Amino acid sequence: MPAIVNSVETGSIADEIGIDAGDEILAIDDCKLRDLIDYNFYCKNEFLTLSIKHINGQLEDVEIEKDYDEPLGIIFESAVFDRIKPCCNHCIFCFVDQQPKGLRDTLYIKDDDYRLSYLQGTYITLTNLTEQDKLRISGMHLGPFYVSVHTTNPELRAKMLRNPNASKIMEHLMWFRKQKIPVHCQIVLCPGYNDGEELRRTLTDLKSLKRTVLSIAIVPVGLTKFRKDELLKTVDEKVAKETLKIASEFKGVCCSDEFFILAGEKIPNEKYYGKFSQLSDGVGSIRYLLSEFKHLNLPSKLKKKTSITLATSFAAKDALEYVCKKLNKIKNLNCKCVPVKSTYWGRNITVAGLITTDDLINALKDVKSDITIIPSVMLKPMSEDFLDGKNLTYVCEKTGQKFFVVNNYNSVKEIVDFLHTI
Repeated sequence: MPAIVNSVETGSIADEIGIDAGDEILAIDDCKLRDLIDYNFYCKNEFLTLSIKHINGQLEDVEIEKDYDEPLGIIFESAVFDRIKPCCNHCIFCFVDQQPKGLRDTLYIKDDDYRLSYLQGTYITLTNLTEQDKLRISGMHLGPFYVSVHTTNPELRAKMLRNPNASKIMEHLMWFRKQKIPVHCQIVLCPGYNDGEELRRTLTDLKSLKRTVLSIAIVPVGLTKFRKDELLKTVDEKVAKETLKIASEFKGVCCSDEFFILAGEKIPNEKYYGKFSQLSDGVGSIRYLLSEFKHLNLPSKLKKKTSITLATSFAAKDALEYVCKKLNKIKNLNCKCVPVKSTYWGRNITVAGLITTDDLINALKDVKSDITIIPSVMLKPMSEDFLDGKNLTYVCEKTGQKFFVVNNYNSVKEIVDFLHTI
């Protein structure tokens, strides 16, 4: 994908020189851009020439003088402007392979691109990392990266990822250590494969890398009803408790919220999660929400009677019911939490990011409120599209309700700020 402009910040340099959505940035100082890494690097100059192809086809070179590190104010449609590095694995737990036909095209893309890991925090396996990639990473000292480790047992990792190159994980991680480039490590726990003693071995190996590993997170394998085999089992209460016990033997290792829910244990305090380094993977999201909510200044009264519904996943149900209980102390506010059952994917999927329009509509069919609040994770970034290809307008028409989208429930501050406006 070329460097297509999605939007421009108001009052920015890009706004002043007339760059619009749909324009293409061809080069900076005659250097073609491969990705946002190149863009950010070349934009640091105080004097630069921007080559633009406007949406009407007009070509233009614009000379710019600015402060060092001053941003141009361009937001692109994609972080990568050339071909995304594809995934070369066939993981036994791959979620993409568990999807039915008919969803958004982008949901079937298997990427394994170190640039997206650096820029956006996506997880990579390192199985397609080339010597040229390593030269760029070390030369520009990029990092940190987010690495899907799963296991450090060479034979087991090759088996789980169905790729012989997967066996070199410790070799790659040792290279990062030598370059003094930090990584965050993720383990997708698959009962019968990388749990138990195999998990203990993996954590021991990762801990031997010391400061190179900034964080270690364990998440349960996600299985949908569309799987065509019975190769994998879900994490049950017994496995969850065992995993929590093993993780507790290693300082700084965090399990995702699902493990505590499945084990029937309380969500840990803030200290357990450190810097919440893998929050986007569901590791600490409930605690982060509750901790942030505790420090917010709630209004004592709304100007008019208002009813609000928080539509959420079953994973966040208890936390948002607690939030609702506190919000209902505000005079003139009636707040309720409605968990959305995932009939589309199956009962084992309980996260908000996989909620579809029909499941959301079904959950809200008997609910009457002035405003329904949903987290942005339900939608495609920078759009109102759900993963099943339908959009928020469709949901509004089917439910007859008004919706307010917040930047995920990790930021309950947006909800409270919204209440202050009512």
